[in-house]
Amino acid sequence: MTTNTDSLPLTGAHRPLNRRDIQTLTLSALGGALEFYDFVVYVFFAAVIGNLFFPPEQPDWLRSLQTFGIFAAGYLARPLGGIIIAHYGDKLGRKRMFTLSIFLMALPTLFMGLLPTYATLGVFAPMLLLVLRVLQGAAIGGEVPGAWVFVSEHVPPSRTGLAVGSLTAGLTFGILLGALIATVINTHYSKDEVSSFAWRIPFILGGLFGLFAVYLRRFLEETPIFKELHQRKALAEGLPVAATVRNHPGGTVQAMLLTWVLSAAIVVVILLTPNWLQKVQAVAPALSLQANSLATFCLTIGCVVFGACADKFGGRLTLATGSVGLLLTSYNFYFNQPVAPDTLMLNYAITGFFVGVVGVVPYLIVRSFPPALRFSGVSFAYNVAYAIFGGLTPVAISAWLKFDHQAPAHYVAALCVLGVVLAIAPQPKRH
Repeated sequence: MTTNTDSLPLTGAHRPLNRRDIQTLTLSALGGALEFYDFVVYVFFAAVIGNLFFPPEQPDWLRSLQTFGIFAAGYLARPLGGIIIAHYGDKLGRKRMFTLSIFLMALPTLFMGLLPTYATLGVFAPMLLLVLRVLQGAAIGGEVPGAWVFVSEHVPPSRTGLAVGSLTAGLTFGILLGALIATVINTHYSKDEVSSFAWRIPFILGGLFGLFAVYLRRFLEETPIFKELHQRKALAEGLPVAATVRNHPGGTVQAMLLTWVLSAAIVVVILLTPNWLQKVQAVAPALSLQANSLATFCLTIGCVVFGACADKFGGRLTLATGSVGLLLTSYNFYFNQPVAPDTLMLNYAITGFFVGVVGVVPYLIVRSFPPALRFSGVSFAYNVAYAIFGGLTPVAISAWLKFDHQAPAHYVAALCVLGVVLAIAPQPKRH
């Protein structure tokens, strides 16, 4: 039963955000930041984890491959976890699943910090690490789309862009928080101390942060749109994800392509570029990480700005403008290396701000599906696309770099062009 739920009353559509809206946005963004921190902190200690959880006699390349293979397992688990959590989110309520996702992230993160290493458990140590990483992936698969749907259905429709942009800013702040805590740990403790015990601190903190976020989400209320769907007995019947693919193929494809744009900007510019600066441009690791932290901070600001612009100027115009801005600034950043440290920081910061155009992506994605199927539609499209494109992008860039040192610039530029195409393409019709 979905045909009569494509639109719901828009009472107060143009009212300003009230205190309850701001509380919802704050608690959602804070929880999202802590959950994303839990998901990414693994990568900042990958080298230490590799040495501790795999046989010491293995060659470095194999140990590194296995370590990042476990990291990638989290991405592969996202679609299944996201679909299951979204299924019940469309049937039982957004709030329940929104809270469950962060609980499922907090416990595995805490257990990672307490997990015995290979020296104690042997082969069971990496096996348990893999299980915990899969649970993390399943949790994050429900958190991101769930958060976008939750906040978009709480605020007035005229403030949807600001809401999802602020939430996305919270998620990206989680990446920055992970980088900052990793920097503090590696600065305060010696290399031997980090390997001995200090690597556990970020995971234990993350688990405790997550459990605190679970407590905070007790103060959130179910979304008004879900309440109305429940009262009207207009909830999705059967499998919502099946109805999504069957009845909204255009919106599903559009959402997946938008996710590709988002993943390219985040994965390449924020996650892979520090390594590119160090290996290709011979930039000192400390400088590259400092510049990356500044770019990530500017990304957080950009998400809010572009989200607010979507409310004022429309999502498609904002996406087109931001994509062109990212294309120009990223080319300027990548092709003007090496440069003086101050110039590197400035160029990376400006590029990071325009990566914030990803803040408008959820604005467009949540509007691609009707309310009764929204959680499942957003989750399916986002998680499947991110598992494919987010997982393959590092491989593609690594292979491309063998032939062209500017591969990151060209890849980001190509996805910026896709962003413009999606902005001017006709809106998919609902069947």
